Amino acid sequence: MSYKYFPHTDSDVSQMLAAAGAKSLDELYCDVPEQLRFRGDYALPSTMSEIEVREMFRTLASMNTPLVCFAGNGCYDHYAPSIVARLAQRSEFLTSYTPYQAEISQGTLHYIFEYQSMMATLTGMDISNASMYDGATATAEAAMMAIAATKKATRVLVSETVDAKTRRVVDTYAHYHGIDICTIKATDGITDRESVERELAQGGVAGVVVQQPNCYGIVEDFSGLSESCHSAKALLIMNSVAADLAILKTPREWGADIAVGEAQSLGLPMMFGGPGLGYMCTTEKLMRKMPGRIVGMTQDNRGQRAFVLTLQAREQHIRRQKATSNICSNQSLMALYATIYLATMGRQGLREAAEQSYQKAHDLCDSLIATRHFRLTYEQPFFNEFCLTFDGNVDDLLLECESYGYMAGVKVDDDKLMIAVTEKRTAEEMADFIEIINRYMEDKE
Repeated sequence: MSYKYFPHTDSDVSQMLAAAGAKSLDELYCDVPEQLRFRGDYALPSTMSEIEVREMFRTLASMNTPLVCFAGNGCYDHYAPSIVARLAQRSEFLTSYTPYQAEISQGTLHYIFEYQSMMATLTGMDISNASMYDGATATAEAAMMAIAATKKATRVLVSETVDAKTRRVVDTYAHYHGIDICTIKATDGITDRESVERELAQGGVAGVVVQQPNCYGIVEDFSGLSESCHSAKALLIMNSVAADLAILKTPREWGADIAVGEAQSLGLPMMFGGPGLGYMCTTEKLMRKMPGRIVGMTQDNRGQRAFVLTLQAREQHIRRQKATSNICSNQSLMALYATIYLATMGRQGLREAAEQSYQKAHDLCDSLIATRHFRLTYEQPFFNEFCLTFDGNVDDLLLECESYGYMAGVKVDDDKLMIAVTEKRTAEEMADFIEIINRYMEDKE
């Protein structure tokens, strides 16, 4: 055996080649063009001691440049108490895999049950599943769920104000399920309600997907939308950043049938963009159409409280043609982060963080507009994220701010910048940010 830590011995490889009808690995891969095959040595270090390995990773980490983050666009720099990461490392919890054996998985099942309870409370819905991969796939799964629930309908309406990344995932799901996705255009940064009404009137609509706050950070008024959807026998699907629901109207209050979104804002670090955590909550009427799993509470033979998996509507548990999804790993490690965060922050802590984010975002927006180099792209109410039109070069501005240690936002167009503010941003950081921009524009003039 050439590599003692590899699982395949020479004998194993020979048996597999024989089964594949090949005499050698070269013959097995003969269809791969030579110019695409790597013939050199891998750039892997030689053996190291533990202290050398630690030093190597320390050196790699030092190459990262931490920036003060005013970027959002789906991933936000929120504060998380230190207890969150610490408790998530406990051996009772530390796994992302499904706790099939309930008798030895009570810790995992317990926190998933608490996660479901908290998410149902946060969204105002009846039922939460045991989490999804991320907000984008949760939204796509909700669209598929609407098709399954309405049966004969084949169309799903998706507002243009839903994050473009999420819409691409929904389009991908729909393409392979033979579902028609109709994009509802935006007017002045919000969903064009007249377009929604026209599409609903044509019939065949299974669901309508909207986002709150939307991709421009705008808090839309969805009054009457659920009634319009239900009159047309369609479901209303609302995507929201989880932390924002601490002070915003819940999806249930808007009349939504399915609440989905990204829960990275609930204690998960940004981690270079992932992993995230998708949540999905719905009404009791629709819970059997919901993908993933639900953890339930029961009693054991001694009358003690116990937790079990229930309503597992996927291929592995029921007939394939009856399954609602092929969601596998339930992303429960990320759900654990959210559970500990929610339990630690409590209602008051969540609300305070959201209120600070809101107030600081509006303060910064006013200060940026006062420089006379920015204007609000849309004169609409926003929460903690807003879209500005800049009278200079956005790319150059981003590079200039980065040189001073600031991530100024996310470019969404040649002259447009999305800026997000969380409770972590201080008055000093915002003042420095404004000063950097003023100096940059003075130099340009």
